[in-house]
Parts: sequence; C-alpha cells; structure tokens
Amino acid sequence: MSVERLESLLRDAFPDAGELSVQDRTGGGDHFQVTVESPRFAGLSLVDQHRLVYAALESPLEDGTIHELRIKTKGNA
Repeated sequence: MSVERLESLLRDAFPDAGELSVQDRTGGGDHFQVTVESPRFAGLSLVDQHRLVYAALESPLEDGTIHELRIKTKGNA
C-alpha cells in the first residue's frame, strides 16, 4: 500500500486535519506510522480517537494490506 493512498483515505475522513502524516516505517508498504491532528478528537478518549483512525483505514486493515499501524492523534482547537 502506498503512503499516498493512506494519506488520501485519512484526508477523506479528516478533511479538517491541521496535521496529517503517514510514514512507511520499513519501506515494505505494510508497516505504517500515522499522525492526525483534528478538532474531531476534542473531548474524545485516546481509544475513541484511534477508533476513528481505524475506521478511516478499515479496508486496508481488513484485507491485511496493513500489517502494523502505529497511531498518534492530537485534538486541536
């Protein structure tokens, strides 16, 4: 899976993101670090924030395209 494709899925889910980045951690296209800063996270627990990210990436997670996903989320004002 390409970084660009994951970024596109996340941008669709978080169009208001102040910061959004995807890094291929190993170069193999299946281990990723994502960072999303969005006002949608305000007032949500870390678990609920991560659930929103998982929902945005549901398809590549379900079909096994993503083997490992590290998530960093931040709420913004």
